[in-house]
Amino acid sequence: MDMTIRPRRLRGCDSLRHMVRETRMSPDSLIYPIFVDEQLTGRRAIDALEGQYHYGLDSVCGAVRECVEAGVGRCILFGLPAKKDASGSSAWDRKGVVQQAIRAIKKEFPDFYVITDVCMCEYTDHGHCGALCGHEVDNDKTLELLSRTALSHVEAGADMVAPSDMMDGRVAAIRAVLDKNGHQNTPIMSYSAKYASAFYGPFREAAGSAPSFGDRKGYQMDPHNRKEAVKECALDVEEGADILMVKPALSYLDIIRECSDAFDLPMCAYSVSGEYAMTKAAAAAGLIDEYRVMCESAVSIFRAGADILITYYAKELSQAMRKGDIG
Repeated sequence: MDMTIRPRRLRGCDSLRHMVRETRMSPDSLIYPIFVDEQLTGRRAIDALEGQYHYGLDSVCGAVRECVEAGVGRCILFGLPAKKDASGSSAWDRKGVVQQAIRAIKKEFPDFYVITDVCMCEYTDHGHCGALCGHEVDNDKTLELLSRTALSHVEAGADMVAPSDMMDGRVAAIRAVLDKNGHQNTPIMSYSAKYASAFYGPFREAAGSAPSFGDRKGYQMDPHNRKEAVKECALDVEEGADILMVKPALSYLDIIRECSDAFDLPMCAYSVSGEYAMTKAAAAAGLIDEYRVMCESAVSIFRAGADILITYYAKELSQAMRKGDIG
């Protein structure tokens, strides 16, 4: 048969396929979530997230060491405090769990890049992401609490802060406080388009952050909305965000693509706990090849336009990239 154009010519062997790949990935693009429990000694398995752990302040550096050995140089910290109250005051306590964890990590691994999640849900006794006025989250009052929390993280040595609360104006408020206190060069990675998703269940168990009443649909985004995500990203750009984020990842690949195309800032995606748990469960049932699905899912997220990926599979993905199975 006379065919001039044969796409299969570029699929003949691994070396050739790797050379012509359109989507390029690197361990440098991966961020690993670490949960630190103020009341824990050692580490404890997280039942809802197979293969993931809560770490005590005495063992958090062990978690970082595992990242470094796997080629992952960045983490995002989530704290489980010993005490909670209505305002979430331990979130900005100089001796809070995240602040202590940052200092411990930076003492042993000064070059390891530490990002902190900035939100109130893990610290409030009601589990919502801000200060309450009756049964509603008070947006503007919460901005002050978030700003205090972000500043305390940076003063403890955090390299970047990542507000995940979805309050209006929080990037501007945090930027102003950081700048006022001499931290003009500390970047903000905003959870710009964070949806009110059903995929967060295992995380809420891991972080002890489930709301005690109601839900978060009043501040997180409606999964039906696409244009609103672009609007949220545009507002964060105006307010001074340095990196944008879409969360969750796999059910929102279209949002990642649209926002990545619309804005010049780096785009992060968070492959959330439900995505991870579903893959683990399907693999345990013998329904899928976990390794291949892990790799293919990550490729789809980067192909959609993500530059950075927060994932519970960060260490395994880094090793897969080193082997050349993806990347």
